[in-house]
Amino acid sequence: MIDFKKIPREKGFYLAGFADGEGSFMVIVRKREDYKIPWKISVCFNVSQKDRVILAQFKRYLQCGTLRMRKDGVFYYEVNNFRSIIENIIPFFEKFKFLSAKKKNDFRIFKQIVEIIKNNEHLTVEGVQKILSLRKKLSKDCKKEKYSEEEVLNNIQKEKGFLRDHTPSILGSKEIAA
Repeated sequence: MIDFKKIPREKGFYLAGFADGEGSFMVIVRKREDYKIPWKISVCFNVSQKDRVILAQFKRYLQCGTLRMRKDGVFYYEVNNFRSIIENIIPFFEKFKFLSAKKKNDFRIFKQIVEIIKNNEHLTVEGVQKILSLRKKLSKDCKKEKYSEEEVLNNIQKEKGFLRDHTPSILGSKEIAA
């Protein structure tokens, strides 16, 4: 859990403002052969920047995530651990709010998707449909998704009910790179 007493107000608002302009909330759909139906749905928050110092502040104050450098020399801070999204990312941006209407809307949609996953609704065809529909709204300004809604749903429709039968609990996983 994030300790808000350790975050100076000016740092919190600075990071929220920076994320307002440079951050992204994403839903990632990946093929997974070890799942009953080979799709994994996960959520992610990231910020990329040439200046590592600012991104290190995100890692420090949000107390989670990873900081890496891409091949092109740009650094990125990323949080894709579900527990960290629930316990750190969402509470942080609920306290240090966004100013832009677009980022407020993206955050609202992102929280809806997280709630669907948290309630295990993503394990049903209907839940996946909800998530993919919300993802379209979240991604309307982003590049084309790797897998289309139609491709995922066509594959899922072959199997009804649960989407996976032998994967670990989302909330039971440990974050490896903190």
